[in-house]
Amino acid sequence: MSLWTSLEPASATVDPGGSTRVRLRLRNTGDVVDEYRFEPVGPIAPWTTVEPQTLRLYPGTTGTVELTFAPPRTPDATAGPHPYAVRITPTEHPEATTVPEGNLTITPFTEVRAELVPPTVKGRFRGRPRLAVDNLGNTKLTASVNGSDNGDQLSYDIHPSNVQIEPGRAAFVKTTLKPRRIIWFGAKEQRPYTLSVLRSGADPMPVEGTYVQRGFLPRWLATFFGVITALAVTFVMLWIAYKPNVTSGADEKVAEAGTTLAPSPSASPPPALPPAPTMTSAPPAAAPGTDAGAGGGSGGAGGGGAKATVTAKPKADTAATAVHRLAAHVPSGRHVCYRAYVQGDGWQKPVCDGTVAGTVGQGKAVKALNVAVYGVQGSAGNAMVYNPQSTNGQGNWKPDWTAIVADGKDNYIGSTKKNDPYMVTFVWNVGSGQACSVVKISGQDWDGQTCNNARPDLNTAGHFDNSRFVEAIKLTV
Repeated sequence: MSLWTSLEPASATVDPGGSTRVRLRLRNTGDVVDEYRFEPVGPIAPWTTVEPQTLRLYPGTTGTVELTFAPPRTPDATAGPHPYAVRITPTEHPEATTVPEGNLTITPFTEVRAELVPPTVKGRFRGRPRLAVDNLGNTKLTASVNGSDNGDQLSYDIHPSNVQIEPGRAAFVKTTLKPRRIIWFGAKEQRPYTLSVLRSGADPMPVEGTYVQRGFLPRWLATFFGVITALAVTFVMLWIAYKPNVTSGADEKVAEAGTTLAPSPSASPPPALPPAPTMTSAPPAAAPGTDAGAGGGSGGAGGGGAKATVTAKPKADTAATAVHRLAAHVPSGRHVCYRAYVQGDGWQKPVCDGTVAGTVGQGKAVKALNVAVYGVQGSAGNAMVYNPQSTNGQGNWKPDWTAIVADGKDNYIGSTKKNDPYMVTFVWNVGSGQACSVVKISGQDWDGQTCNNARPDLNTAGHFDNSRFVEAIKLTV
């Protein structure tokens, strides 16, 4: 078998989200009729199609197939040159394969998303929000972060102030907000601020948040202290101003003693104090439905009634009870158990170590999660929930994080209240090792597994699309 091939052109360029074509020419230089099968190979094979997939050539004839490259506009299509190849297998001689090779250059694109977690923080002396910066482009992102507000009312401690993020990854920037003026008394005040993501050659990306500064002492307590102080000053002034009229009867007694020889009658002794009461235990309360006065005249006879029987409520089977059972049977290694609160169904039974929690294909949203871990020094998490008034297409983060720093304890993320919204996505982490998740979002297939290192890194499970919700999850540590 003999075959001649040629790629035209051998090197091509394509934009992510677009497509380009390369022509593959081949000639049957053998002496028999043969049919050739074409198969793209290499790292960009999933984005490559060959038309036609088979070609039949007579000896000495030439044929042409077209290779179409269509990389997606995602971080997976990293910018730069990528080698590709096409495996050509003849039907008559399948062992004599030919693999022509070429080069495809994917152009770079930049897409950045930033969000405050949570967008509103509260405190008297400081607030500690985190800025999540996602690199959705296909090149490494280098950026810096600074803070500002109207009136220069806050100071900003940002760490790290410069970040480098690989494509498809995220970085969390810790920020400490400190008010320049302390509110000693009075109501809380809202102080809007902005954290800006700065990139070379691009406009700043502002992310707005709110710091709610509380007063050191509430107004009612200041009023209470003022009233108490005024009453105390008034009492002292009255005590000083009041002088009782004290007279002495000593002179009258001396005169009386001089005019009579009889001794004065002795003073009467003061009356004796009554004995202290004897402390006795109170009689037991009568049972409901019995006559509390029955048997009172017979010295308590007949006072005994039937005792009420109290049945203990069975203990709920939570993630913590499940992880304790699992650790008792498999004490080595790390474990995570979890259960989902499904809208309309309530709490499910807990599952562990990568088992599906929630529902698939039923259109039921997860409202809350109950997580417990073993061997990873506890967990922490927060939920983004549906926001009916969203203007940016994203949900709202819950205002408070839930953190359990010990293994074997229940951690609850989200809310089970009747009118509270469902989960759009959630983030969580562990104290040691890695936190991994696979999530099923409504209207989409299962996402791929994502893993992040221990705190302060966070594992984001899902997307930020306000129009979708979490259906099911699988967690591992």
